Amino acid sequence: MKSKNLILLICTVLSFFTVFAVNAVNVVIPSIAAEFGMNNIVQNWVTIIFLLVVAVLSVPAGQISGKYGLKRVTILSIILFIIISIVNVLVTTTELFLACRLILGIALAFINVTSMAMIVSAFKPQDRGAALGINITGVYVGLSLSPVLGGILNYNLGWKSVILFNVPFLFVILALLLFEVKDEWITFEGIPIDVKGSLVYGIGMVLFIYGFTILNQPLGVVLTVLGIICLVIFGLIELKQTHPVFDIRFFKNNKFLSANFASLSAYLATYAVVTILNYHLQYIKGLDSQTAGIILLVAPICQVVLAPIAGRLSDRYVPQILAAIGMGLGTLSLVLFSFLDSGTSLEFLIVAMVIYGIGFGLFSPPNTNVIMGSVPPKDTSVASAAVATMRTVGQAMSMGILTLVFAFVMGNVPIVEKYYPLLVSSCQITCIICVVLCILSVFASLVGVKSKS
Repeated sequence: MKSKNLILLICTVLSFFTVFAVNAVNVVIPSIAAEFGMNNIVQNWVTIIFLLVVAVLSVPAGQISGKYGLKRVTILSIILFIIISIVNVLVTTTELFLACRLILGIALAFINVTSMAMIVSAFKPQDRGAALGINITGVYVGLSLSPVLGGILNYNLGWKSVILFNVPFLFVILALLLFEVKDEWITFEGIPIDVKGSLVYGIGMVLFIYGFTILNQPLGVVLTVLGIICLVIFGLIELKQTHPVFDIRFFKNNKFLSANFASLSAYLATYAVVTILNYHLQYIKGLDSQTAGIILLVAPICQVVLAPIAGRLSDRYVPQILAAIGMGLGTLSLVLFSFLDSGTSLEFLIVAMVIYGIGFGLFSPPNTNVIMGSVPPKDTSVASAAVATMRTVGQAMSMGILTLVFAFVMGNVPIVEKYYPLLVSSCQITCIICVVLCILSVFASLVGVKSKS
């Protein structure tokens, strides 16, 4: 019991810091953009490149970590994360900054997969929902504290303090894994790495997501189509592999399929909202990063409160129903966000954020429990990779939608006062698109109720 609780603690803390690494930086992007002279498109890539790498590597990370050991891979990933975080604050050009974000994404891809897989491996099925609920609470605590901590650190110490904040805490986690956790979990021992499948998947994902962000250009259309072709080829390769990097046949499992589609649609619909709200508060309302961070705390606090409750409820009631209710509330919040403009009151914004936080807090733990519980125990690292992939692909494409709308509506310009009306229009259009995606997530969850494993 002590060992299980320690693993849960470690993985929950890791979930917090991996989320912080993405979302705290999102809050200080205006400061980073000002220092490096980034335009509106490039500054979105501070987030997109991070998520793109995680999306590309999450699938092979499941097989690699299962083969070489979940704990061992986690340790190496933490070491890489610490080193590159330090390098990240020393660079002086946009290109090197984005390169560091890319390498940090590599480390995060493995940590995302291994931390959830370790929890699933350590806990019995009847306790898994509660454990995953606590782990996802770490995610939501990270979401809660990221904007306020990031804003305060940036306001008082500069954006570099936000990048370095994780480092001392990750040293502690590293020590616990090295000296206190004796277990190791190897689920793919003796199984060769599917190099061909991994490469085709990676190329396809890069082409698709990058092409999607420049879909307003002919090159973007070509790259997006090529990416889809590569992903189809990846699926055909995997069907013929004895030991595929990702077993496509899992998607014949209707519960697995519907829950993953619901997850993808949910993150597509909701992830860009944080950036939209941050831009609204800092650019349109003229607030500093510290004040904006405090206001952005509202939605994640609701998620923190609801995540463990939703996790426990998903062990007792139909989890897909809970997930559908959650995304129904998410749809309502996005409708409200689509009305944001320079005259919107903070009271209106906060009410919409509360609804958003309650909705997503009610959706994520039950939906994750469905995915992780719909595969055999030996395949938990693969299911964990699916969860991470749906999340990060959805997040990257959500930012891609925002960037694409920026390109169509604003063009390639810095975000300065004369372009604020176009910024408002871009964010409103993105929210309307996200409403449709939220509705798709609701239907996918409801379809999953009648699905059989």
